[in-house]
Amino acid sequence: MNRRRVTVVAAAVGVVAGVAGLGVLAMPAGAGPAPVLPEVGAEALVESVLTAKPAAFGGAVEVSNDLGIPGITGLPQLSDGDSKLRVWTDGSGRVRVQLPARDAERTFVDDGETGWVWDSADQKVTKLAHGQLEEPKLQLDPNAPQVPADPVAVAREAVAKIKEFSDVSVDGTARVADRPAYELVLTPKPTERTVLREVRVAVDSELRIPLRFEVLTNGTAAPAVQIGFSELNVGPQDASLFTFTPPPGAKVEQPELREPTDDEKARAQGAFAEADPQVVGEGWDQVLTARVPTNALEELAQQQGGGREWEREGRPGQDVDVQGLLKQLGKQVSGPWGSGTLITTRVGGLLLADDGRVAAGAVPEQVLVEAIGQVK
Repeated sequence: MNRRRVTVVAAAVGVVAGVAGLGVLAMPAGAGPAPVLPEVGAEALVESVLTAKPAAFGGAVEVSNDLGIPGITGLPQLSDGDSKLRVWTDGSGRVRVQLPARDAERTFVDDGETGWVWDSADQKVTKLAHGQLEEPKLQLDPNAPQVPADPVAVAREAVAKIKEFSDVSVDGTARVADRPAYELVLTPKPTERTVLREVRVAVDSELRIPLRFEVLTNGTAAPAVQIGFSELNVGPQDASLFTFTPPPGAKVEQPELREPTDDEKARAQGAFAEADPQVVGEGWDQVLTARVPTNALEELAQQQGGGREWEREGRPGQDVDVQGLLKQLGKQVSGPWGSGTLITTRVGGLLLADDGRVAAGAVPEQVLVEAIGQVK
């Protein structure tokens, strides 16, 4: 399988799904008259974004999801809405991110030697090795700490993955967080079958870092996904921001870092082999497909729903009705390919067949149907 093609569709799906899952994106403040800047070519601007040196900065990030996902009882993080976070970096690998919630806050700190994750709700600190907070990855362990990405990382990753399948242009200038920026636009080529109209990235004219990232869909002017700085302070940051001391009484956990055993490797390889992830199509209309074991969703939902944590506290794990949740989100569909549930949003869809086949992408229903029909 072409790993490069897999990473392209994973980036497109991951940026949207990951942002929706975090509930972290909104219109950055500081808008004003468009600044007058020297002209720059689209390809040169793209290259400068991908090669820009890390900068020291601190700022507030606002996030807005308008994906067309209805509210689900017990799973508010999957619903549309706005949220905020704050991020600081010294430009040399030390990072701090604060993600406030309604009654608590999660703090992520990498001091250059050690990574720390503090959850005030659980009064728990997770201690990690340096660098483990820098690049969030899909975690198979539902109890692993999840670190939100800043708009610089999100936008840079998206540009790198979709630029060659796009018509790239510079659509004037803008002011974001009171900083002058170029408006970089990536539009699907005419042959692409996708529900997305374009991706827009406001690029800082001096630092060449992305200040705002937007995903727009066909038929509407408002972004379905938007993440950007509302405040940005460029330059050296207070060194104390990149230090962390566990609060008194906090439980400190340090996950064991070791090579998996041969048995663990065999089980992991077996699970991935059974899922057999594949990519169907090319460009923006690529679809990620797989076959999920029948009980995998129930087990994952049980774990994500707090089963392990409740059991540690002497309470039974929560029962999760996966099919019921899917029906809240989607509709029942059928055809020559079989039957299942179709979940659609403004930025794409997911088709889950009753036999465990899955197809997901930023594409219309017909493209999902064509893709899932190819899953063996």
